[in-house]
Amino acid sequence: MDKQEFLRIGVDVGGTNTDAVLMREGEVLASVKSPTTAQVGDGIVAAIAHVMTQADISPDAIGIVSIGTTHFTNAFVERRGLDRVGVLRIGLPAAKALPPLTDWPDDIAAEVAADIEMVRGGFQFDGRPYADLDEAAVAAAARRFRKQGIKSVAISAVFAPLNGAMEERAGEIVSSEHPGSSLTLSCDIGRIGLLERENAGIMNASLATLATETVGGFRTALKKLGITAPFYISQNDGTLMSADFVEKYPVLTFASGPTNSMRGGARLAGLKDALVADIGGTTTDIGVLRGGFPRESSIMTDIGGVRTNFRMPDVCAIGLGGGSLVSVDGDRVKVGPKSVGYRITEKALVFGGDVLTATDIAVAAGYADIGDHDRVRHLDPAMVEAAVTEMHRLVEDGIDRMKTTGGDAPLILVGGGSVLINRALKGVSEIHTHEEAGVANAIGASIARVGGELDKVVSYDGEGREAAITAAVSEANERAVAAGADAASLETMDIEELPLAYMPGGSVRLRIKVAGDLAVAHGGAA
Repeated sequence: MDKQEFLRIGVDVGGTNTDAVLMREGEVLASVKSPTTAQVGDGIVAAIAHVMTQADISPDAIGIVSIGTTHFTNAFVERRGLDRVGVLRIGLPAAKALPPLTDWPDDIAAEVAADIEMVRGGFQFDGRPYADLDEAAVAAAARRFRKQGIKSVAISAVFAPLNGAMEERAGEIVSSEHPGSSLTLSCDIGRIGLLERENAGIMNASLATLATETVGGFRTALKKLGITAPFYISQNDGTLMSADFVEKYPVLTFASGPTNSMRGGARLAGLKDALVADIGGTTTDIGVLRGGFPRESSIMTDIGGVRTNFRMPDVCAIGLGGGSLVSVDGDRVKVGPKSVGYRITEKALVFGGDVLTATDIAVAAGYADIGDHDRVRHLDPAMVEAAVTEMHRLVEDGIDRMKTTGGDAPLILVGGGSVLINRALKGVSEIHTHEEAGVANAIGASIARVGGELDKVVSYDGEGREAAITAAVSEANERAVAAGADAASLETMDIEELPLAYMPGGSVRLRIKVAGDLAVAHGGAA
């Protein structure tokens, strides 16, 4: 194979399976779905080695590796492997009433919060200083963190997204007083809303050590395979981050799995605007694509019981999957939400088990060719029909919750459980599926671009609308380039303007999103 051909490997590491694909110019050359291992790197090595062997290529033919992972999300939700965090809030005397971690569940707060310090400073809603930063208090807090052995520090300030100067200055002081500490500035992650943005910063700080270890594990895995190409990790808006960037902001990988599935489904179906249903073993995630990227959630997001306001895809999860339990309650047939999950190959009837699952129903109904059909021939046809109707109803309800218009829309089915659906659905104009739908998540990781986002309040009266937007787009472009994008390929994906009537000077909240090709990909190097 020509070494100059640009080949991509996409990997998605889920809690149950690790999927991998080898791609060339959007074409799937090889794919595999294998069990996720206790040591994540081992599963990645096995999956990548499989697709390379299947396509008969050498390591030096790989131009880039893109990895999606639920590792950080699972760690936070399960409360394992987290760092103890020193929390520094800049906001006295105004922001004293509700201290940091006010709304956290007791168990996770006790696990994460090592020390909380609040100092004078912060900004007003228009970006002007509310109070000067108490630098002496910041230095004293940093020394206390160092004395207690706290290496991860989360810094937040009132209205920092409008003006990050105080957080940045506090970070400089902490680094000086506590060399080697890992810093998270809330203005780099969250949006306006102190508590939720602060929560996101603390969550990110708690993952600092795990991020270093996980990214190191990925590097080691690729080294074992002899792959020297750069690797990136997907984030939850459908774009990529460099390995170094992930080590600083692991929280941005949260919900990247559904995002990758939606992006991969869009590529397989050739659509940019559609509904996507990702049906796995336990749940179905339903999202909406706009311009090829997932629609973002406009409400606060709860992760492991903690409210946050950083960017997340708008996804509706329903309890339907290939392993969903099927039961009869009087005249009603119930499907899910309980599931056999990853044990489906030993528990489902068609695989020799003794549990009736949604997969068994699809096989008994005659539209899924999986396992041993003879093991479900005894099922009552009326019960099977009722279960099929219930499965389709569950998906229809989820679609109805996600739609914002009354008309029908196309639906893309992805995931290993996509075989559960074979009938027309209310609210859906047409259903798209593909033979590679089961590894759409890995495909989504492989085709991801590099993005940059800006969310800030500007004054149109002061600088004019056109100049303000131009400056904001330029800043978003700079962030994308810093994350690894090729400057010449950048496109503005979305501009959102929200006038703030309660603020002076024609103030408008601007949200800008840009995306571009990876610099290595755009250059064509392999």
